[in-house]
Amino acid sequence: MREAIHEAEKASAIGEVPIGAVVVLDGKIIGRGHNLRETSQNAVTHAEMMAIQDACHNQNSWRLQGAELYVTLEPCPMCSGAILLSRIERVYYGAKDPKAGTAGTLMNLLQDERFNHMCEVESGLLEEETGDLLTHFFRELRKRKKRKKKAIQIVLYN
Repeated sequence: MREAIHEAEKASAIGEVPIGAVVVLDGKIIGRGHNLRETSQNAVTHAEMMAIQDACHNQNSWRLQGAELYVTLEPCPMCSGAILLSRIERVYYGAKDPKAGTAGTLMNLLQDERFNHMCEVESGLLEEETGDLLTHFFRELRKRKKRKKKAIQIVLYN
């Protein structure tokens, strides 16, 4: 999970929401990713998607059987779908996502028996630390927006 946090910090450093992910197979990291949605202006460049894509490339296969995914925030529906389709065996995540989490919060797509694949899920890994990354990021974002709005008002009314 520390490596996923490192990926989240990379995202934050470039102004992205700080979410990071790594795919591990046989104790080795085979895929890494962090959010790139703002940078790429592409809705599907979530941390999990980037890590899965990297892992598939490195394994030369779309099947990641036996692999584990570590991610700092609970996966959304799109990422949960990619996790299932890539046959990842276990998912470990930090903070819960009350707005889009589909690994137990809003629903649990990863363990729905109606799909042809299911994952083991463990939540709460370094939950406070991963949650703090997000809280700090959004607090700073709100401060920047407030300062920008104030600067615009000064220009308009002076």
